Amino acid sequence: MIDIFIKTHFSGGHHLRNYPGNCEHPHGHNWKVKVTVRADTLDELGMGIDFKTLKKHVNRVVDELDHCDLNQHPAFLDRNPSSEHIAMFIFDELQDELKTNRHRLLSVQVRETDSSGVIYSGG
Repeated sequence: MIDIFIKTHFSGGHHLRNYPGNCEHPHGHNWKVKVTVRADTLDELGMGIDFKTLKKHVNRVVDELDHCDLNQHPAFLDRNPSSEHIAMFIFDELQDELKTNRHRLLSVQVRETDSSGVIYSGG
């Protein structure tokens, strides 16, 4: 098995409803995202998944979140746009299109800062 990943980022605003502190107020982050695919076998070119292909799929989802008020995004109307929920959203959006007989989505990491974040692996 081999794990292939790409890193990207997006900027956006949010607030955490009913949070007992400053995060209840509107604020923004430059979220950093890492998406990892696990390949069981390599293709005829020696790749688990082409970085270009992985980036195309990830960018489609991340571009939907970039520079928006996440609380107004349809995925977060009924749940807080926490890093956990953002990672789950990205994972759910990518899971089917990154699944083949050779590879599958392994995890999505979302970081609010360089020193704090979450990793979601589905399930």
